[in-house]
Amino acid sequence: MVAAVNIYLESVKAICPELTDDELALFASKLTIKELKKKEFFLEAGKIQKALGFIANGLVRSFYIDDEGNERTVGFYAETDYATHYHSFIVRQPSRYSIQCLEPATFVCLSFDDLQWIYRQSPQFERYGRLIAEEVLKRQQARIESFIFQTSEERYLDFSRNKKSLFNRVSLSHLCSYLGIERQSLTRIRQKLAHQ
Repeated sequence: MVAAVNIYLESVKAICPELTDDELALFASKLTIKELKKKEFFLEAGKIQKALGFIANGLVRSFYIDDEGNERTVGFYAETDYATHYHSFIVRQPSRYSIQCLEPATFVCLSFDDLQWIYRQSPQFERYGRLIAEEVLKRQQARIESFIFQTSEERYLDFSRNKKSLFNRVSLSHLCSYLGIERQSLTRIRQKLAHQ
């Protein structure tokens, strides 16, 4: 438990090195730990996300179910990342997404009310929150633009380059869903790249 909190505090300090030990201790006093098994849900669609979830260890995926009943993966999140549907958390509205563990996972959690309290205690924490929100926005924009400006092959190459550590941790069906392609298309892309 202590190790998970320390991983989180190191991550916070890496982004905002000017935070003092006292400020970090105050922050740590508001954190809770949640451990989930493979296939358990950190967030279920239709529910409001009540706490930010920093992943100390493990791997999760975010997905929604389309009109035909198919699961559509929108993201994979691993160690030192957040498992959060930011809009649901900030606006306090039910999420359209579910966040499910692909591996056993340990989350360091901070409730919405505690986050607001922390922001009032230190401008450095407000800065941290802004930087995290900016990172979330950049990733969302990159994801949207990948479907507008890239081919499925380019999306696959980007994933294999930029998420190399996840490559052997996600199933082919989840990867295909994330890339927006059928399994046969992925097989063709891999065969083509293997012969280049």
